[in-house]
Amino acid sequence: MTPLVIALASLPCVYWTQGIESRPRLQAAAIARICVPPDQVEGWRAAGVDATAITDAELAAREALPVPGIAARAGEASPTRAPWIVANGWRFQRHPTAKYIYEAPVGKGALAAAEAFAYGADAVLKIDPADLEAAGSMLAFLRGLPAADFPTIADLAVVDDGSAATGEVMNLLARRNLLFEVATAPSLRYRLTIALGSRDYPVEDAADPSAFALKVRRQLGDDQRSLRIFGSETVIARLTGDGTHVRLHLLNYAGREIEGLRIRLRGIYRDGTAHVPGAGAVTLEDFTVDGGATEFSLPALTTYAVVDLRK
Repeated sequence: MTPLVIALASLPCVYWTQGIESRPRLQAAAIARICVPPDQVEGWRAAGVDATAITDAELAAREALPVPGIAARAGEASPTRAPWIVANGWRFQRHPTAKYIYEAPVGKGALAAAEAFAYGADAVLKIDPADLEAAGSMLAFLRGLPAADFPTIADLAVVDDGSAATGEVMNLLARRNLLFEVATAPSLRYRLTIALGSRDYPVEDAADPSAFALKVRRQLGDDQRSLRIFGSETVIARLTGDGTHVRLHLLNYAGREIEGLRIRLRGIYRDGTAHVPGAGAVTLEDFTVDGGATEFSLPALTTYAVVDLRK
């Protein structure tokens, strides 16, 4: 793993409309890069701030994203029901070159920043000024990560016909951590390809998301999954690798700390390191290799963590 840190340009940009007098607030929050209205950019740059001009039209042209987290659903308050996660990773996978914007309320800026970073999305963050410190802390953490530009690891393909129904299939697969690649046609690379509307995957089957995801999981087989997560229904992962190294992104949408998260990766890896905001490099616990798989636990997960391992 190279020691290079993440380039500023690869991180989400905080949209800021307050004047140059607010510079001390940005510095205190460790905000290193901002996007500002064009008439303010030269003033910020003259003050030594990395500022990018963005017009109202450019902001409006970006795809607005739902606020990430757990959504309350009317009539489904039972504690036995799985939480409804609002996550945007599948959108980034579907349209990786699109430009996005978050309008994140207080308490959501850090998660939005981590989510965009985990998928390499071009995103602008419009955050509440009260959330400046939390968002800045996450962005500072992201800047300090070792660089690791690896391709996505997937276990199946989803043929994208552009429909809302196929988008929802991607959404539910992502929420179940069933790793997929978006394809334009059936792929021989994977033994399982989902094409909604085909004989094997009728459109009406997608009307029951839980049953559809269970069907795909059974067809894939848990022993053939590259990744499994135990101990939480609110953590969504992205797995990348190059055959020698892997990087695992873990996003916690619950809004509360999770302890003792257990991870299983197919393949044999040497002991790795977790990078956790506020804690730095953390040793993985209960690290075992057995039956062609590697398992370990993360002591605690707040909003986000990155795990690097090597074969």
